[in-house]
Amino acid sequence: MSAGKILVVDDDENLLELAKTNLITAGYKVATTRKAEDAVGAAMDDIFDLSILDLRLSDNDGVSLMEQLHSINPEMPVIILTGYGTIESAVEAIKKGAYTYITKPFDSHDLLLQIGRALENRRLNLEVRRLKGLLKERYDFDNIVARSEKMQRVLEAVSRIARTDSTVYIHGESGTGKEVTAKAIHLASDRKDQPFVAINCAAIPETLLESELFGHEKGSFTGAVRSTRGLFTQAHKGTIFLDELGDMPLSVQAKLLRALEERQFYPVGSEKPVQVDVRLIVATKTNLEEAVKNGLFREDLFYRIHVIPIRLPPLRERKEDIPHLVDHFLKKICVPMKKDVKGVSPQAMRKLMLHEWPGNVRELENTLEYGVAMTHQDVIPETLILPTDSSTRGAGNEPELVTRLLADSESAASLKEARAEFERVYLIRLLELCEGSAAKAAQVAGKYRADFYDLLKRHGIRIQDFKKSK
Repeated sequence: MSAGKILVVDDDENLLELAKTNLITAGYKVATTRKAEDAVGAAMDDIFDLSILDLRLSDNDGVSLMEQLHSINPEMPVIILTGYGTIESAVEAIKKGAYTYITKPFDSHDLLLQIGRALENRRLNLEVRRLKGLLKERYDFDNIVARSEKMQRVLEAVSRIARTDSTVYIHGESGTGKEVTAKAIHLASDRKDQPFVAINCAAIPETLLESELFGHEKGSFTGAVRSTRGLFTQAHKGTIFLDELGDMPLSVQAKLLRALEERQFYPVGSEKPVQVDVRLIVATKTNLEEAVKNGLFREDLFYRIHVIPIRLPPLRERKEDIPHLVDHFLKKICVPMKKDVKGVSPQAMRKLMLHEWPGNVRELENTLEYGVAMTHQDVIPETLILPTDSSTRGAGNEPELVTRLLADSESAASLKEARAEFERVYLIRLLELCEGSAAKAAQVAGKYRADFYDLLKRHGIRIQDFKKSK
């Protein structure tokens, strides 16, 4: 396998042959040319991993050629060949984007060494960019599906406070995206290049939680065979995220409060304080105000962490996000499963819209993952969406509606009347969720738009009453 493809440009024929021989012997594929114009043409026709350019060419100069080549392939490192009398110009070329320069006549060993370093540097830069891209793709604001007004308000608050160092208090049910929100705050902050350290306080036994957070000295307790840095120390200069803080034992709460007030703490078994600079983000599904009243959470700690509160709405309060979440998750799920599922059927979407989602966004993702795994089609059918669910039989307040329609045997509505009433309530709820978009509502309802308008007319529903005012 070739070690890479290199373009060499020099108007000295002998130097070109020498460079080509050395590079081919080292395992590289090589293209050579004496003219800048031919070099640009070669770069247009092929992809090179690196180029070696003479600073002084008969028809151009190496810096101008480098800029042309970088306009075609910005990631390609360039090594400049220069004579002793033009080293100053070569240094200037580095400022403009060259990787390094080599003086002529060059040493073959030095040339190969610099090529190896340049290619490794390029590989590392591409890997860092790829990893940052993955992080951005997974946790950036743009990737948090937030078309609903409630989630738009959440992201607006997050964007305002991200660059501060204030403590953030995230409250929301399980599965609403508390950790994703915390990571988005970190990545939008000035600490984004520093560690993001997360811990679920409910998942660590009480006897180990203090050690996990603050570290311990060797021999400080049974099993402490070596000293360990705690998560606060690991998060120095970055962000620490304490999930499910409401499950933290009172004994650890006291030490956490002291660490937040003094910005230092003592590892278990140590008499030497450790100072840290961290941004704290906490999250809980527990009502901490109630926990304070019940003596389960320290009041002083509550006020210390309750600086910038953010409430994440449950999915049942942001159902207009469901179609967009479906698209988002299908793209994410299909890649590792090597499937090409393009969407869900209109009947399946209707079922998704009517479900109450006690597990929130996480439950929706798991539901779609099951559907993708089980379907043999390019669209997930209704039968694979919540197959054991029995709660999706109406819209809005279905139990109250049924109770009202069956108030007593004397005045109970007929089946025809009940069906019409359900249909009317369903259409109203659907238009509210779709913010008056007839096209979207018709798609969710599984109806042609003309038929959908006929339904609205039949029930005396005006679509303009549901459009958001600008």
